[in-house]
Amino acid sequence: MLQQLGLKEYEAKSFVALSRLPQGTAKEISEISEVPRTRVYDSIRVLETKGLVESHQSSPQQFRAVSVDEVTNTLKTQYVNRTEKLRNTLNGLEPAAEDTETELTHEVWSMSGATAIANRSKDLITEAEEELVIVLGQDSGIDDQLIDVLEAAQRRGVSVVIGTVDEPLRDEIERMVPNADVFVSGLSWLRGAPEMGDDTQITRLLLVDRSTILVSSVHQGSGTDHPDEQAVFGRGFDNGLVAIVRRLMATGLLPEDDPDSGAE
Repeated sequence: MLQQLGLKEYEAKSFVALSRLPQGTAKEISEISEVPRTRVYDSIRVLETKGLVESHQSSPQQFRAVSVDEVTNTLKTQYVNRTEKLRNTLNGLEPAAEDTETELTHEVWSMSGATAIANRSKDLITEAEEELVIVLGQDSGIDDQLIDVLEAAQRRGVSVVIGTVDEPLRDEIERMVPNADVFVSGLSWLRGAPEMGDDTQITRLLLVDRSTILVSSVHQGSGTDHPDEQAVFGRGFDNGLVAIVRRLMATGLLPEDDPDSGAE
């Protein structure tokens, strides 16, 4: 995890070893971490410049790791600063060719990865201007950020309709998004059709302003504890596909609660 946040292997091992001691010498750090002693000094110097380690001028020299809270706050700040710098750099890239952008209709794209799909779903929800319909196939798709963007959509006057696969999840959503229309979906096939040898589980169906569609799924029979999530999404739909998806997603919703029914 420390390496994922920017530390090199010996730096991460040295820091973990030092975190297990109230304070320690390079020799003690080397013995615990199995990092060569000569490399411990190099690693500690880097960790000091990052604000993760303190040193005491004694003989032999002593080192200690800063508190857990201080470590996580420091690394978080560095991570945020790097991602903001990346955003600015990418936004400033010169195009390789002249802009020949054309209006695309009925475009369909695919993507992978639970985090990327969750972020795309939240971005699409943020774009909603009139109506948002989302059917959740499992509670793993619910987090604080999703709740925040749903509440923000409601504040903009967007009609929010949320379907769930069972009553416990419906009750949870009603508690977290009290002003939304929440219902138990009649789409039992969201959880797959094992009797037909189909282990694919739909994780979310999303329809934004009746023109943008996202469908994501996981294959439970992949043999892994955390199967990869896959998704397809498209924009610019203004034909019968939207009507079909809209009616499917509303299965289980009472007519008087359906924003597409015209009922008061």
